[in-house]
Amino acid sequence: MNAHKDLVLDATLKFHLEAQDDRPFVPGTTEIWPAGAVLDEHDRTALVEAALEMRIAAGTSSRKFESRFARKLGHRKAHLVNSGSSANLLAMTAFTSHLLEDRALRPGDEVITVAAGFPTTVNPIIQNGLVPVFVDVELGTYNTTADRVAQAIGPRTRAIIIAHALGNPYEVAEIAQLAEDNDLFLIEDNCDAVGSTYDGRLTGTFGDLTTVSFYPAHHLTMGEGGCVLTSNLALARIVESLRDWGRDCWCEPGETNKCLKRFKYQMGTLPEGYDHKYIFSHVGYNMKATDIQAALGLTQLDKLDDFCAARRHNWRRLREGLEGVPHLILPRATERSDPSWFGFALTVDPDAPFSRAALVDFLENRKIGTRRLFAGNLTRHPAYIGRPHRVVGGLANSDIVTEQTFWIGVYPALTDEMLDYVVQSVKEFVGAHA
Repeated sequence: MNAHKDLVLDATLKFHLEAQDDRPFVPGTTEIWPAGAVLDEHDRTALVEAALEMRIAAGTSSRKFESRFARKLGHRKAHLVNSGSSANLLAMTAFTSHLLEDRALRPGDEVITVAAGFPTTVNPIIQNGLVPVFVDVELGTYNTTADRVAQAIGPRTRAIIIAHALGNPYEVAEIAQLAEDNDLFLIEDNCDAVGSTYDGRLTGTFGDLTTVSFYPAHHLTMGEGGCVLTSNLALARIVESLRDWGRDCWCEPGETNKCLKRFKYQMGTLPEGYDHKYIFSHVGYNMKATDIQAALGLTQLDKLDDFCAARRHNWRRLREGLEGVPHLILPRATERSDPSWFGFALTVDPDAPFSRAALVDFLENRKIGTRRLFAGNLTRHPAYIGRPHRVVGGLANSDIVTEQTFWIGVYPALTDEMLDYVVQSVKEFVGAHA
């Protein structure tokens, strides 16, 4: 059996190497994607090996990834889930758990967040019957500030959830201190920022809970997938219960009686000795990932440092190449941070002699992929109009982001030749319209 497996894996390795597209880059013809997965022969063979072993549910690889990823990001616990969106939902829902007693969030409580971002940072607030409190961002960093968050804290404020915009850390140490001083929970949405640091400390290590996505556009990929991380063991236990149907038992699904107390519990109004594997202490979900996904995650994790270095290199090349181009607001790192960039944001000055749409059309026609800065001002979308919320300090910059901002790629598959063509194209367009 092992000999057959080795033959299949060897053939898979050879297939991957033979299937590579070695065509040279052709400006204006070759697609320059804004984001994408970078997959090598080890990733492909890991997926095939997991499939050969029929590891179709969460198991050994999932637990191994959780352990390694937690150590990599400086946490005690990591819980693998089926998406970054699910990670945010689990994290926010964890703060509503009855196990938190007086600290538990209740319907109508407020959660501070940013208006210019992605819906899945905000949706869990609404889905839990809570009220989002929106604050604005700075142009250039595309993050909010500790001062804005401080001004938004009111008598019903109970938590904060903010994403590090395009991998650029917000003032997370200061905001974490605000949370501590005001007895608020903090969720760091770290989906775009794995490997970024603030004050020399990894993002994702400041909050009570942090979330990560493994969608193909992100720093690591499992195809789909996400993770909730924490060093608070009580919160970790709540997250695990909510992820696993809401059950109270912590034994793995395939384990029979690891705790040696399976038939010795009495909870709720259930009879004494009711099977603990079927006692439910939360209204939960099934958000587990699979071992096939985790097998890919493990090989990706080995390359994380190289991926982050490539993202930083690519961002710097674009930043240096576009320095001084008129009518464009270039991105900048938050002070005291070292971002592991997700993308390179450009804002067309509202007084420019050309529009954002015209510049984007020009780039897209040259096969240079662009993306909007996610939803822009979320309060302007039909999904959120009429829903309870507060706005503190106005959202002028979020509106500028909605109208004038887009981003281009820095992911590791992009070459210097591609990036230089992007720079040349932007300069050519601006020069023709200035």
